[in-house]
Amino acid sequence: MSDVETVKVSILDKEYLVNCPKEARASLEQSARHLDHKMREIRATGKVIGLERIAVMAALNITHEALSREQSQGVNQDQLQQLADRLDAALTKNHSLPFNDDTSDQGSL
Repeated sequence: MSDVETVKVSILDKEYLVNCPKEARASLEQSARHLDHKMREIRATGKVIGLERIAVMAALNITHEALSREQSQGVNQDQLQQLADRLDAALTKNHSLPFNDDTSDQGSL
């Protein structure tokens, strides 16, 4: 079991103490900075008022971005699999063709 430590993060100028495994500290701090940035962007528009509403909008935006990336990666995986299948089929077809070594017909000098 990993050691747990308390990490202080700041989001919209408010500090929070969060427990996390030591090896996850850098990731937690990066996540907090990302959330802080997103919340500041939302607050700067002036369209959303209140910390709770800003947090919910930031969570929705971040989740949407993550899901969009996931779907895009799924499409990329499908395309890679199709290319691999085509390559495999081409190699199989090429392998079944008789080998013609033109060098055997050449005379020696």
